[in-house]
Amino acid sequence: MIRGAEGFLRAMSSTSGNEMRVGHCTKVSRSVNMENLQNEYLFPEIFMREFVHTQKYPHARLIRLGVGNTTEPIPDIITSSMAEHAHALSTVRGYRGYGAEQGHMELRRAIAEKFYNNMGIEGDEVFVSDGAQCDISRLQMLLGSNVTVAVQDPSFPAYIDSTVIAGRAGRFQEETGKYKNIVYLNCRPENNFFPDLSTASRADIIFFCSPNNPTGNAASQQQLKQLVEFAKANGSIIVYDSSYAAYISDDSPRSIYEIPGAREVAIEVSSFSKFAGFTGVRLGWTVVPDELLYANGFPVIKDYNRIVCTCFNGASNIAQAGGLACLSAEGYQAITTVVDYYKENAKIIVDTFRSLGLKVYGGKNAPYIWVHFPGLSSWDVFNEILEKTDIVTIPGKGFGPGGEEYIRVGAFAHRESILEASKRLKTLF
Repeated sequence: MIRGAEGFLRAMSSTSGNEMRVGHCTKVSRSVNMENLQNEYLFPEIFMREFVHTQKYPHARLIRLGVGNTTEPIPDIITSSMAEHAHALSTVRGYRGYGAEQGHMELRRAIAEKFYNNMGIEGDEVFVSDGAQCDISRLQMLLGSNVTVAVQDPSFPAYIDSTVIAGRAGRFQEETGKYKNIVYLNCRPENNFFPDLSTASRADIIFFCSPNNPTGNAASQQQLKQLVEFAKANGSIIVYDSSYAAYISDDSPRSIYEIPGAREVAIEVSSFSKFAGFTGVRLGWTVVPDELLYANGFPVIKDYNRIVCTCFNGASNIAQAGGLACLSAEGYQAITTVVDYYKENAKIIVDTFRSLGLKVYGGKNAPYIWVHFPGLSSWDVFNEILEKTDIVTIPGKGFGPGGEEYIRVGAFAHRESILEASKRLKTLF
């Protein structure tokens, strides 16, 4: 175990692309794709800066509104189910070893019925996993090294970083802050956070998140209809991330499969993390419809099943028991109450920044608030808020060049922390 500030900083900086050490070297070359990554992954960088701040101010009462980690307890009806399943493993009758790599069929059917009712999705098209972020990397493995990729700008950094690791991104261009071979789809307030597809370049794979992380914007029915039509016209596959669908408060679609024709062009990834508090439990799913075909007519689902069976031994039986409890009538009602709690937190944060005269987006259909600081560096704003208020946020630049001048503020915190953060921010600004 690494102890002390020096050890922590050494461990956190060990992923730096520029670190070279003196000592015995093997004859194995470092991956050129890993060398092509820029700096560390965003969220460990935030943790490191947070740690440095606490070393500088050991008595600071830090409020963490940065990394989207849930804070409220998982409802008892769900944890009781997991505890019961865990205890059963200590009995001859209740012990279970490996399960199906694709997940327990009871849970797969429950996900299909709960989230995709009347959309034509069947249980055998649902693959249960250990979370959406892991599935994004499995999908990158599935899709080969020669495909082209488009992402929203700004967007969740895992889409870009996993594309770089897969060798599809091209060289990083310092002058633009973009990778040469990635298509960046401009999503800003001026276009209602939806790209102008009439001028967008074609890409084989389109990563699209709605409600969006980081902007908090949920695409409308008409916008997603345009996206599906664009994918069909260009022969593209949409990888649609619906991890925050439970936070939608209006009539925005909660799934890409609400759009006619989406089954022929889209894969959907989602997660129990943010709507059930499973950030540490780890459980998610990916939907791959039977109708989704490669250029040669081969079903994508067959290859994805092969990837899952090769690279994954299945989600934890205990986590899956919890997932099934989440989807029961009583369990779903309980976790909806927790989601409503975070949504109220988001409203408080939105009202706080608006009262300060700032332009604020998101917070209605997502647990993230996207705040504009015109003309300012997002890292400078992040540093000033941390230094003067002991509040951790996320600089928008970490989500791509389109995030400059913005910060992302999360609603995952205890209510007293949200109210205290509101008070400190009003004092600062």
